[in-house]
Amino acid sequence: MKKGISVAIVGGGIGGLAAALSLLRAGVDAHVYEQARTLGEVGAGIQISPNASRILHRLGLAEQLTATGVKPVALHQRRWDDGRTLLRAPLGELVEKTFGAPYYHLHRADLLDALASALPSQNLHLGHRLTTLVDHGDSTEATFENGTRIVSDAVVGADGIHSVVRRLAFGPEHPNFTGCAAYRGLVPAERLAHLNLETTAQIWMGPGKHFVHYFVRGRRLVNFVAVVEQDTWTRESWTDRGDVSDALAAFEGWHPQLSEILRASDETFIWALFDRKPMARWSVGRVTLLGDACHAMLPFMGQGAVQSIEDGANLAACLAGISSAQVDESLNRYERLRLPRASHLQSLSEENKRRFHLPDGPAQSERDEVMASGTTDWSLQAIAWLYAHDAELLSAPGE
Repeated sequence: MKKGISVAIVGGGIGGLAAALSLLRAGVDAHVYEQARTLGEVGAGIQISPNASRILHRLGLAEQLTATGVKPVALHQRRWDDGRTLLRAPLGELVEKTFGAPYYHLHRADLLDALASALPSQNLHLGHRLTTLVDHGDSTEATFENGTRIVSDAVVGADGIHSVVRRLAFGPEHPNFTGCAAYRGLVPAERLAHLNLETTAQIWMGPGKHFVHYFVRGRRLVNFVAVVEQDTWTRESWTDRGDVSDALAAFEGWHPQLSEILRASDETFIWALFDRKPMARWSVGRVTLLGDACHAMLPFMGQGAVQSIEDGANLAACLAGISSAQVDESLNRYERLRLPRASHLQSLSEENKRRFHLPDGPAQSERDEVMASGTTDWSLQAIAWLYAHDAELLSAPGE
Protein backbone atom coordinates (compact mmCIF):
# COMPACT_ATOMS: atom_id res chain seq x y z
CA MET A 1 0.00 0.00 0.00
CA LYS A 2 1.36 3.41 -0.97
CA LYS A 3 2.31 5.63 1.95
CA GLY A 4 0.27 8.82 2.12
CA ILE A 5 1.68 12.30 1.88
CA SER A 6 2.97 14.19 4.94
CA VAL A 7 1.37 17.37 6.29
CA ALA A 8 2.65 19.72 9.00
CA ILE A 9 -0.11 21.58 10.85
CA VAL A 10 0.98 24.73 12.65
CA GLY A 11 -1.31 25.38 15.60
CA GLY A 12 -2.70 23.01 18.22
CA GLY A 13 -6.10 24.54 18.87
CA ILE A 14 -9.47 22.99 18.09
CA GLY A 15 -9.10 23.46 14.33
CA GLY A 16 -5.55 22.14 14.15
CA LEU A 17 -6.20 19.03 16.24
CA ALA A 18 -9.46 18.22 14.43
CA ALA A 19 -7.69 18.61 11.08
CA ALA A 20 -4.91 16.27 12.19
CA LEU A 21 -7.42 13.60 13.21
CA SER A 22 -9.31 13.93 9.93
CA LEU A 23 -6.07 13.72 7.94
CA LEU A 24 -4.84 10.66 9.84
CA ARG A 25 -8.19 8.99 9.28
CA ALA A 26 -7.74 9.69 5.53
CA GLY A 27 -4.31 8.04 5.48
CA VAL A 28 -2.27 11.25 5.55
CA ASP A 29 0.77 11.45 7.84
CA ALA A 30 -0.22 14.55 9.82
CA HIS A 31 1.76 16.18 12.63
CA VAL A 32 0.75 19.17 14.77
CA TYR A 33 3.29 21.80 15.86
CA GLU A 34 2.09 24.03 18.70
CA GLN A 35 4.09 26.94 20.10
CA ALA A 36 2.82 26.54 23.68
CA ARG A 37 4.45 24.00 25.97
CA THR A 38 1.07 22.73 27.15
CA LEU A 39 -2.27 22.57 25.40
CA GLY A 40 -4.89 24.82 26.89
CA GLU A 41 -8.13 26.61 26.12
CA VAL A 42 -9.81 29.58 27.71
CA GLY A 43 -12.65 29.01 30.12
CA ALA A 44 -15.50 29.63 27.74
CA GLY A 45 -18.36 27.79 26.12
CA ILE A 46 -18.62 26.70 22.53
CA GLN A 47 -21.55 25.66 20.37
CA ILE A 48 -21.10 22.68 18.07
CA SER A 49 -23.85 22.31 15.48
CA PRO A 50 -24.56 19.13 13.50
CA ASN A 51 -22.34 20.13 10.57
CA ALA A 52 -19.38 19.72 12.94
CA SER A 53 -20.65 17.11 15.40
CA ARG A 54 -21.09 14.56 12.58
CA ILE A 55 -17.37 15.01 11.83
CA LEU A 56 -16.39 14.71 15.49
CA HIS A 57 -18.47 11.54 15.85
CA ARG A 58 -16.71 10.02 12.83
CA LEU A 59 -13.44 10.79 14.58
CA GLY A 60 -14.59 8.61 17.49
CA LEU A 61 -15.45 11.38 19.97
CA ALA A 62 -19.17 10.75 20.50
CA GLU A 63 -18.71 9.19 23.93
CA GLN A 64 -16.57 12.04 25.28
CA LEU A 65 -18.86 14.72 23.86
CA THR A 66 -21.94 13.08 25.34
CA ALA A 67 -20.21 12.81 28.73
CA THR A 68 -19.03 16.43 28.95
CA GLY A 69 -21.45 18.28 26.69
CA VAL A 70 -25.04 19.45 26.92
CA LYS A 71 -27.66 18.94 24.22
CA PRO A 72 -29.87 22.05 24.28
CA VAL A 73 -33.55 21.63 23.50
CA ALA A 74 -33.91 24.98 21.72
CA LEU A 75 -32.37 28.26 20.73
CA HIS A 76 -34.43 30.96 22.43
CA GLN A 77 -34.11 34.55 21.16
CA ARG A 78 -35.66 37.08 23.53
CA ARG A 79 -36.31 40.79 23.94
CA TRP A 80 -33.88 42.66 26.18
CA ASP A 81 -36.25 44.26 28.71
CA ASP A 82 -39.29 42.05 29.24
CA GLY A 83 -37.89 38.69 28.05
CA ARG A 84 -40.58 38.29 25.42
CA THR A 85 -39.86 35.43 23.01
CA LEU A 86 -38.90 36.62 19.53
CA LEU A 87 -37.99 33.21 18.11
CA ARG A 88 -37.75 29.76 19.64
CA ALA A 89 -36.00 27.38 17.26
CA PRO A 90 -36.02 23.69 18.18
CA LEU A 91 -32.74 21.84 18.67
CA GLY A 92 -32.45 18.63 20.71
CA GLU A 93 -33.98 15.45 19.33
CA LEU A 94 -35.65 17.17 16.38
CA VAL A 95 -32.38 18.57 15.04
CA GLU A 96 -30.58 15.28 15.65
CA LYS A 97 -33.31 13.35 13.82
CA THR A 98 -33.49 15.86 10.96
CA PHE A 99 -29.76 16.24 10.35
CA GLY A 100 -28.39 12.95 11.68
CA ALA A 101 -26.12 14.53 14.29
CA PRO A 102 -26.64 16.37 17.59
CA TYR A 103 -26.18 19.97 18.66
CA TYR A 104 -23.82 20.35 21.63
CA HIS A 105 -22.90 23.05 24.12
CA LEU A 106 -19.39 22.36 25.40
CA HIS A 107 -16.66 23.89 27.49
CA ARG A 108 -13.88 24.70 25.03
CA ALA A 109 -11.31 22.93 27.21
CA ASP A 110 -13.40 19.74 27.22
CA LEU A 111 -13.51 19.70 23.42
CA LEU A 112 -9.78 20.35 23.18
CA ASP A 113 -9.09 17.53 25.66
CA ALA A 114 -11.24 15.12 23.66
CA LEU A 115 -9.40 15.97 20.45
CA ALA A 116 -5.96 15.78 22.07
CA SER A 117 -6.68 12.43 23.71
CA ALA A 118 -7.59 10.94 20.32
CA LEU A 119 -4.37 12.14 18.65
CA PRO A 120 -1.37 9.80 18.93
CA SER A 121 1.21 11.43 21.20
CA GLN A 122 3.94 11.08 18.58
CA ASN A 123 1.93 13.30 16.22
CA LEU A 124 1.77 16.27 18.61
CA HIS A 125 4.84 18.48 19.08
CA LEU A 126 4.62 21.15 21.78
CA GLY A 127 7.01 24.06 22.29
CA HIS A 128 7.43 24.61 18.54
CA ARG A 129 7.18 28.28 17.51
CA LEU A 130 7.39 28.71 13.73
CA THR A 131 10.04 31.14 12.49
CA THR A 132 10.57 30.44 8.78
CA LEU A 133 8.68 28.66 6.03
CA VAL A 134 10.00 27.79 2.59
CA ASP A 135 8.11 26.20 -0.30
CA HIS A 136 10.66 24.35 -2.42
CA GLY A 137 8.14 23.43 -5.11
CA ASP A 138 8.34 19.69 -4.46
CA SER A 139 8.26 19.97 -0.63
CA THR A 140 7.97 22.47 2.21
CA GLU A 141 10.52 23.26 4.91
CA ALA A 142 9.54 24.74 8.28
CA THR A 143 11.98 25.91 10.93
CA PHE A 144 11.06 26.49 14.56
CA GLU A 145 12.52 28.69 17.28
CA ASN A 146 13.85 25.63 19.15
CA GLY A 147 16.01 24.72 16.14
CA THR A 148 13.78 21.95 14.78
CA ARG A 149 13.57 21.77 10.99
CA ILE A 150 10.94 19.62 9.30
CA VAL A 151 10.30 18.78 5.66
CA SER A 152 6.80 17.80 4.55
CA ASP A 153 4.63 17.67 1.47
CA ALA A 154 2.41 20.51 2.70
CA VAL A 155 1.99 23.01 5.54
CA VAL A 156 -1.36 24.04 7.02
CA GLY A 157 -1.67 27.21 9.07
CA ALA A 158 -4.17 26.54 11.85
CA ASP A 159 -2.56 29.15 14.08
CA GLY A 160 -5.45 31.51 14.63
CA ILE A 161 -6.20 35.15 14.03
CA HIS A 162 -2.52 36.13 14.52
CA SER A 163 -1.36 33.39 12.11
CA VAL A 164 2.38 33.29 11.48
CA VAL A 165 1.81 30.99 8.51
CA ARG A 166 -0.54 33.54 6.99
CA ARG A 167 2.00 36.32 7.44
CA LEU A 168 4.86 34.26 5.98
CA ALA A 169 2.80 33.05 3.01
CA PHE A 170 0.69 36.12 2.23
CA GLY A 171 2.44 39.05 3.90
CA PRO A 172 1.44 41.23 6.87
CA GLU A 173 -2.07 42.50 7.45
CA HIS A 174 -4.10 43.81 10.34
CA PRO A 175 -7.37 42.65 11.89
CA ASN A 176 -10.38 44.93 12.10
CA PHE A 177 -11.91 45.93 15.43
CA THR A 178 -15.63 45.34 14.99
CA GLY A 179 -16.76 47.91 17.53
CA CYS A 180 -17.81 45.21 19.99
CA ALA A 181 -16.33 43.83 23.18
CA ALA A 182 -17.62 40.82 25.12
CA TYR A 183 -17.68 40.07 28.83
CA ARG A 184 -17.54 36.31 29.29
CA GLY A 185 -17.59 34.04 32.29
CA LEU A 186 -18.71 30.78 33.85
CA VAL A 187 -21.04 30.45 36.84
CA PRO A 188 -21.62 27.29 38.92
CA ALA A 189 -25.13 26.20 38.03
CA GLU A 190 -26.22 25.70 41.64
CA ARG A 191 -25.88 29.44 42.24
CA LEU A 192 -28.56 30.01 39.60
CA ALA A 193 -30.90 27.15 40.55
CA HIS A 194 -33.57 29.64 41.66
CA LEU A 195 -33.85 30.92 38.06
CA ASN A 196 -35.00 27.50 36.77
CA LEU A 197 -33.04 28.03 33.57
CA GLU A 198 -34.06 25.93 30.62
CA THR A 199 -31.51 23.82 28.78
CA THR A 200 -31.49 26.25 25.88
CA ALA A 201 -29.19 28.75 24.27
CA GLN A 202 -30.76 32.07 25.25
CA ILE A 203 -29.94 35.18 23.22
CA TRP A 204 -31.24 38.47 24.60
CA MET A 205 -31.22 41.26 21.99
CA GLY A 206 -31.39 44.96 22.65
CA PRO A 207 -30.11 48.42 21.73
CA GLY A 208 -26.37 48.25 21.12
CA LYS A 209 -25.90 45.03 23.09
CA HIS A 210 -26.82 41.37 23.40
CA PHE A 211 -26.44 38.67 26.05
CA VAL A 212 -26.04 34.91 25.52
CA HIS A 213 -26.10 32.16 28.14
CA TYR A 214 -26.26 28.35 28.14
CA PHE A 215 -25.21 25.33 30.19
CA VAL A 216 -21.91 23.50 29.67
CA ARG A 217 -20.01 20.66 31.36
CA GLY A 218 -23.00 18.42 31.99
CA ARG A 219 -25.16 21.37 33.17
CA ARG A 220 -22.76 22.04 36.05
CA LEU A 221 -21.74 25.45 34.69
CA VAL A 222 -23.57 28.31 33.00
CA ASN A 223 -21.55 30.05 30.30
CA PHE A 224 -22.37 33.66 29.52
CA VAL A 225 -21.22 36.15 26.90
CA ALA A 226 -22.36 39.76 27.21
CA VAL A 227 -21.57 41.81 24.10
CA VAL A 228 -21.44 45.61 24.16
CA GLU A 229 -20.60 48.18 21.50
CA GLN A 230 -17.70 50.54 22.07
CA ASP A 231 -15.61 52.84 19.92
CA THR A 232 -12.00 51.71 20.34
CA TRP A 233 -9.81 48.83 21.49
CA THR A 234 -6.06 48.32 21.48
CA ARG A 235 -5.60 44.62 22.23
CA GLU A 236 -6.75 41.27 20.88
CA SER A 237 -6.95 38.85 23.77
CA TRP A 238 -9.26 36.28 25.30
CA THR A 239 -7.62 36.66 28.71
CA ASP A 240 -7.91 40.33 29.71
CA ARG A 241 -9.69 40.56 33.05
CA GLY A 242 -12.94 42.45 33.14
CA ASP A 243 -14.92 43.88 36.02
CA VAL A 244 -18.31 42.37 36.89
CA SER A 245 -19.50 45.81 38.04
CA ASP A 246 -18.76 47.22 34.58
CA ALA A 247 -20.80 44.45 32.97
CA LEU A 248 -23.67 45.06 35.40
CA ALA A 249 -23.60 48.77 34.59
CA ALA A 250 -23.63 48.03 30.85
CA PHE A 251 -26.79 45.92 31.20
CA GLU A 252 -28.59 48.10 33.72
CA GLY A 253 -32.29 48.20 32.89
CA TRP A 254 -32.20 44.85 31.09
CA HIS A 255 -34.18 41.83 32.29
CA PRO A 256 -33.30 40.97 35.91
CA GLN A 257 -32.31 37.40 34.97
CA LEU A 258 -29.19 38.78 33.32
CA SER A 259 -28.03 40.77 36.33
CA GLU A 260 -28.61 37.66 38.47
CA ILE A 261 -26.23 35.71 36.23
CA LEU A 262 -23.60 38.45 36.29
CA ARG A 263 -23.76 38.88 40.08
CA ALA A 264 -23.26 35.13 40.56
CA SER A 265 -19.98 35.27 38.63
CA ASP A 266 -16.71 35.32 40.60
CA GLU A 267 -14.81 36.81 37.68
CA THR A 268 -15.25 37.92 34.13
CA PHE A 269 -12.92 38.42 31.20
CA ILE A 270 -13.34 41.04 28.52
CA TRP A 271 -12.64 40.07 24.95
CA ALA A 272 -12.52 42.48 22.02
CA LEU A 273 -14.15 41.14 18.88
CA PHE A 274 -11.91 41.39 15.84
CA ASP A 275 -12.47 39.97 12.39
CA ARG A 276 -10.86 40.06 8.97
CA LYS A 277 -12.42 40.58 5.61
CA PRO A 278 -12.78 37.45 3.46
CA MET A 279 -9.54 36.53 1.71
CA ALA A 280 -9.28 36.22 -2.06
CA ARG A 281 -7.39 32.95 -1.61
CA TRP A 282 -6.19 30.67 1.18
CA SER A 283 -3.56 28.58 -0.62
CA VAL A 284 -0.25 29.34 -2.26
CA GLY A 285 1.82 26.46 -3.59
CA ARG A 286 2.04 23.80 -0.90
CA VAL A 287 0.83 26.06 1.92
CA THR A 288 -2.77 26.62 2.97
CA LEU A 289 -4.78 27.94 5.91
CA LEU A 290 -7.79 26.92 7.97
CA GLY A 291 -9.98 28.34 10.71
CA ASP A 292 -9.38 31.82 12.10
CA ALA A 293 -6.12 32.04 10.16
CA CYS A 294 -8.16 32.56 7.00
CA HIS A 295 -11.77 33.30 7.98
CA ALA A 296 -11.93 34.89 11.44
CA MET A 297 -15.54 35.83 12.03
CA LEU A 298 -17.77 37.35 14.66
CA PRO A 299 -19.34 34.72 16.96
CA PHE A 300 -22.90 35.77 16.11
CA MET A 301 -23.65 32.61 14.09
CA GLY A 302 -21.85 30.27 16.51
CA GLN A 303 -19.78 28.96 13.61
CA GLY A 304 -16.15 30.00 14.19
CA ALA A 305 -14.78 26.73 15.57
CA VAL A 306 -17.38 24.73 13.65
CA GLN A 307 -16.07 26.03 10.35
CA SER A 308 -12.50 25.16 11.30
CA ILE A 309 -13.64 21.58 11.96
CA GLU A 310 -15.34 21.55 8.55
CA ASP A 311 -12.12 22.89 7.01
CA GLY A 312 -10.09 20.01 8.39
CA ALA A 313 -12.54 17.37 7.21
CA ASN A 314 -12.72 18.84 3.72
CA LEU A 315 -8.94 19.23 3.52
CA ALA A 316 -8.52 15.57 4.45
CA ALA A 317 -10.97 14.51 1.76
CA CYS A 318 -9.07 16.57 -0.82
CA LEU A 319 -5.69 15.12 0.18
CA ALA A 320 -6.75 11.50 0.61
CA GLY A 321 -4.96 9.09 -1.70
CA ILE A 322 -3.05 11.70 -3.69
CA SER A 323 0.64 11.77 -4.59
CA SER A 324 3.03 14.52 -3.59
CA ALA A 325 2.90 15.89 -7.13
CA GLN A 326 -0.84 16.54 -6.71
CA VAL A 327 -0.58 18.65 -3.53
CA ASP A 328 -0.84 22.08 -5.18
CA GLU A 329 -3.89 21.06 -7.20
CA SER A 330 -5.56 19.47 -4.16
CA LEU A 331 -5.01 22.50 -1.94
CA ASN A 332 -6.52 24.69 -4.63
CA ARG A 333 -9.52 22.37 -4.73
CA TYR A 334 -9.89 22.64 -0.95
CA GLU A 335 -9.86 26.42 -1.29
CA ARG A 336 -12.50 26.38 -4.06
CA LEU A 337 -14.78 24.19 -1.95
CA ARG A 338 -14.36 25.96 1.36
CA LEU A 339 -13.73 29.66 0.75
CA PRO A 340 -17.22 30.62 -0.54
CA ARG A 341 -19.01 28.92 2.37
CA ALA A 342 -16.75 30.37 5.06
CA SER A 343 -16.87 33.83 3.48
CA HIS A 344 -20.69 33.68 3.41
CA LEU A 345 -20.74 32.84 7.11
CA GLN A 346 -18.39 35.72 7.82
CA SER A 347 -20.91 38.03 6.15
CA LEU A 348 -23.90 36.53 7.98
CA SER A 349 -22.10 36.89 11.31
CA GLU A 350 -21.42 40.55 10.54
CA GLU A 351 -25.06 41.09 9.60
CA ASN A 352 -26.19 39.53 12.89
CA LYS A 353 -24.23 42.18 14.76
CA ARG A 354 -26.57 44.78 13.24
CA ARG A 355 -29.71 42.66 13.74
CA PHE A 356 -28.97 41.79 17.37
CA HIS A 357 -28.25 45.39 18.37
CA LEU A 358 -31.08 47.35 16.72
CA PRO A 359 -32.44 50.21 18.83
CA ASP A 360 -36.12 50.04 19.63
CA GLY A 361 -38.08 51.48 16.73
CA PRO A 362 -39.42 50.64 13.26
CA ALA A 363 -36.42 48.53 12.14
CA GLN A 364 -36.53 46.53 15.38
CA SER A 365 -40.29 45.97 15.04
CA GLU A 366 -39.82 44.77 11.46
CA ARG A 367 -37.04 42.40 12.58
CA ASP A 368 -39.26 40.97 15.30
CA GLU A 369 -42.09 40.36 12.84
CA VAL A 370 -39.78 38.53 10.47
CA MET A 371 -38.43 36.40 13.33
CA ALA A 372 -41.95 35.49 14.38
CA SER A 373 -42.63 34.29 10.83
CA GLY A 374 -40.04 31.50 11.27
CA THR A 375 -37.95 32.39 8.22
CA THR A 376 -34.79 33.75 9.87
CA ASP A 377 -31.36 32.20 10.16
CA TRP A 378 -31.93 29.83 13.11
CA SER A 379 -35.42 28.58 12.31
CA LEU A 380 -35.27 24.93 11.30
CA GLN A 381 -36.25 25.32 7.66
CA ALA A 382 -33.85 28.22 7.16
CA ILE A 383 -30.83 26.56 8.77
CA ALA A 384 -30.80 23.31 6.76
CA TRP A 385 -28.18 24.63 4.32
CA LEU A 386 -25.81 24.98 7.28
CA TYR A 387 -26.58 21.98 9.49
CA ALA A 388 -27.08 19.38 6.74
CA HIS A 389 -23.73 20.14 5.08
CA ASP A 390 -21.21 17.29 5.05
CA ALA A 391 -17.72 18.76 4.60
CA GLU A 392 -16.26 15.38 3.65
CA LEU A 393 -18.26 15.32 0.43
CA LEU A 394 -16.27 16.82 -2.42
CA SER A 395 -18.99 18.57 -4.34
CA ALA A 396 -19.35 22.10 -5.63
CA PRO A 397 -20.41 23.70 -8.90
CA GLY A 398 -18.13 22.36 -11.59
CA GLU A 399 -16.71 19.58 -9.39
